[in-house]
Amino acid sequence: MSFVVAIIGRPNVGKSTMFNRLVGRKLALVDDQPGVTRDRRLAEGSIGDLEFQVIDTAGLEVAHEDSLAGRMNQQTERAINDADICLFLIDARAGITPADEGFAKMLRKQNAKVILVANKLEGKAGEPGYYDAFRLGFGDPVPFSAEHGVGLGDLYNALVAAVGQHAAYGEEVHTKRDKGDKDDDDEDFVPPQEGEEEIIPPYDQTKPLSIAVVGRPNSGKSTLINSLVGEERLLTGPEAGITRDSISVDWQWQGRTIRLFDTAGMRKKAKVQEKLEKLSVSDGLRAMQFAEVVIILIDATMPFEKQDIQIADLIIREGRAPVIALNKWDLIEDRQEELKELILKAQESLSQVKKLQIVPISGLTGEGIAKLMDAIFAVHEQWNRRISTAKLNKWLDEIQYHHPPPAISGRRVRMKYMTQIKSRPPTFLVNCTRPESVPTSYERYMVNNIREAFGLWATPIRITMKKTANPYHTRGKRRIE
Repeated sequence: MSFVVAIIGRPNVGKSTMFNRLVGRKLALVDDQPGVTRDRRLAEGSIGDLEFQVIDTAGLEVAHEDSLAGRMNQQTERAINDADICLFLIDARAGITPADEGFAKMLRKQNAKVILVANKLEGKAGEPGYYDAFRLGFGDPVPFSAEHGVGLGDLYNALVAAVGQHAAYGEEVHTKRDKGDKDDDDEDFVPPQEGEEEIIPPYDQTKPLSIAVVGRPNSGKSTLINSLVGEERLLTGPEAGITRDSISVDWQWQGRTIRLFDTAGMRKKAKVQEKLEKLSVSDGLRAMQFAEVVIILIDATMPFEKQDIQIADLIIREGRAPVIALNKWDLIEDRQEELKELILKAQESLSQVKKLQIVPISGLTGEGIAKLMDAIFAVHEQWNRRISTAKLNKWLDEIQYHHPPPAISGRRVRMKYMTQIKSRPPTFLVNCTRPESVPTSYERYMVNNIREAFGLWATPIRITMKKTANPYHTRGKRRIE
């Protein structure tokens, strides 16, 4: 992208709606109540052939700097400093308010390059406010309706005029980001045929790694991400439920590109009543589903409550690579005994994955960050691992010899062939007779044995039983010549 655009304005003027319009997807949460957006959100935007990076910001309010609104203002001011140009939104239907005038003065003091946008200008109700906007002193306002997409051509011309032809159409300086496609690297995988040589690709450590941080409210998710990236990138504070949108942050760790996703705190479903919180949780679940590794952040002072177990269970069932981080470890006194108890509790409560990676950390002080990253890479490698068909079938013969499947009605189940059809997470297909007769207990035995034989302790594993095709079976009536 050749330049950066920040969308600013007082609360409830339509900034997030405009952000979604420019990026072409509903990334930012939108609601009628003011103050929905709190953190900065970055994405790739475009109007026709004009491409740029766009930042959604919190609504500017007059507030003390130590309050939540004051900290939101600081995030918005950072976005203004990072941007090449600011789209200053006003609500044309409400007209120019004292807050708009105050923020116009602030923009002039910061010498920001500003395009004034009169939003909500559908119909004639906003015309008086549009003409009133001239007195702010930012030139001709751009008539716009973010809700209906009216005025994109005028905004296009204003952006090109503001940044210049070279910046507007120059070479891209940012790489295209991952759109969040789910595990498409395995969609075209075809198991090798008999006699074919199987090639197992090595673990690729050059691809960007997507990591989502999830947990209960006030467990320290935003604080952890700020500690990882080394700056106050996300809004934090003592208040529970500060984060609403799922915010992505790009980061480098030891030369590897990583995208971190901060998510809203997940409370018990029965307690989630408000529409906005439901949207926040839904956005967080979507970020988790498209991540590769998910950090389950648990408050070490109140560990493994029922909601923590349910969140971890959901992540394992979704097939993501799980890592448990015990946050606020700096507040624990008897650390060795506490860690032993928590590991034992995790093994009892989440037996689906035998050896979950559990790392004590402190997002506030940065303690344990290096060990957390080591655990993430170890789990991610297992999650991506492929096992050759030859090794799997040798293993299958051995377990059937030592512990064959139980006989049902006097007839044994014969497992003839096994192959890995997918990684992310490792997924295996077993061709056998009477797959419906294989007990769940025997499938669990196979999964646990796979973990031990191939070192897949920390990742979810899936096994599918399929009936062997009968080559002599024909459908329909036999044709008689």
